[in-house]
Amino acid sequence: MTSRLTKSQQRALCSQLGNVKLKLLYKASIHGFTGAAFHQQCDSQGPTVSVGYNATGHIFGGYTSKPFNQSGQFVQDDRAFLFAFKGEDLLKYQVINSNQAVKMIANSGPYFGESFALVNGSQAVVYSNPGNHYNFNAAEMHGDNLQLTDCEVYHVKENTDLEKPWRDIVWKSEKRVELMDSIKKYKPITSSVPQARILLIGPVGAGKSSFFNSINSVFRGHVTSQAIAGCSGTSLTTQFRTYSVKAGREGKPLPFMLCDTMGLEESTGAGLDVDDILSILKGHIPDCYQFNPSVPLQVEAHGYRRSPELKDQIHCVVFLIDACKVSIMPTKLEEKLAAVRRKAILMGIPQLILLTKVDEACPTVAEDLSNIYKSRYIKDMVQEVSVRLGVPLSCVVPVKNYYEELELDLKCDILLLNAIIQMLRFADNYFDDISDRYQNLETKDLHCSNPAFSYHPTFATSPQVYKTFSPRHKQVSLQHTVLQFLVFI
Repeated sequence: MTSRLTKSQQRALCSQLGNVKLKLLYKASIHGFTGAAFHQQCDSQGPTVSVGYNATGHIFGGYTSKPFNQSGQFVQDDRAFLFAFKGEDLLKYQVINSNQAVKMIANSGPYFGESFALVNGSQAVVYSNPGNHYNFNAAEMHGDNLQLTDCEVYHVKENTDLEKPWRDIVWKSEKRVELMDSIKKYKPITSSVPQARILLIGPVGAGKSSFFNSINSVFRGHVTSQAIAGCSGTSLTTQFRTYSVKAGREGKPLPFMLCDTMGLEESTGAGLDVDDILSILKGHIPDCYQFNPSVPLQVEAHGYRRSPELKDQIHCVVFLIDACKVSIMPTKLEEKLAAVRRKAILMGIPQLILLTKVDEACPTVAEDLSNIYKSRYIKDMVQEVSVRLGVPLSCVVPVKNYYEELELDLKCDILLLNAIIQMLRFADNYFDDISDRYQNLETKDLHCSNPAFSYHPTFATSPQVYKTFSPRHKQVSLQHTVLQFLVFI
């Protein structure tokens, strides 16, 4: 039998259920549109996903963790839900009355409470009654067409397969010490930049503030909560914050700074404004700036940096994506992320993606964090993020933040520290790129068509850095250089 669900749609469903895979049990177009055929194929099979299809292209259904039978009774299931696909996006409708989540009827297909049924009364039709045991939008779910073209039921089976590690990583305390020492000794190759500035961007709840708290915890030696983090439908971070991490309570600030932003939201006029992100990248926005989602930063705002230097700008952009929500990422949110990526690309700023909450997405990883690079599910999520956001696989790094623990964990620390190492390497790539561009100016006449001026915003916003990279540049008059920039920009 061939599944009508695409691989992307199957992943979207599996992302709601953990590290699982789907096995097709029943297909009405093959086995028959009858309750008897359904129960023959699906009874006592454990958790299932039931999917209906109609002629208008709607795809919808329900999940229950309880096995089907023909008792005629209601079954309690607080994990049950109904769903519908809008393109590749999954819309989810949670059970309202879990005590009557599923009804076991002999002459019908999958029957969810008194709200929804597929192959109702052994007919190729849908029963739809929203607002009773499940509250859903009927038009959104199945349109006005209750005639089924097909119905499929899948067994939900835990995926316990572990691969040979697809990335090598050492899980030893000596490795943690080595990584920490490497970070402490890091120095930006540019003398005018004391700390590499790393911008954290992501949807609400992806774990930006928690990531800073986690990194801070590693170097403090205990779990900390300096940045406000938690669960909310809207961003808990409302200001632009720059956080330094110290090597111990009384230690010196480490050579990098994590910049936290308001979360991105799907709707227009909510969450972080894309225009504000451009101001952040260029270094115009000061610490503690209060975001206003409806009005981007104005030049007249208090603390606005009119002529930011290289040390004020962003040297690496890090996107944080919840591993549990990759497959159900709303299209509008994906478009916002793509818009931010385009701005960073135009500025030549390297980008990294952190895949967070991997333990919630995959039970085998929750059981043992060292399974993270053996998990097929996490590998699939890394590949999907790579495709959806258009970045190389090497730029997607899975991590786990501290959020419920009271003590540090070696494996969690190693994942977090490896992520910081990658960010610092990317920041060095950015500095190298600028250095190469400025050195090229020594062998080329300044000309308005020179791509170095039109491409790299650093030239426009911070001409001072012209003398940063090479001693020979010091022979050039800064005033003369600024004048030339003003002529050619």
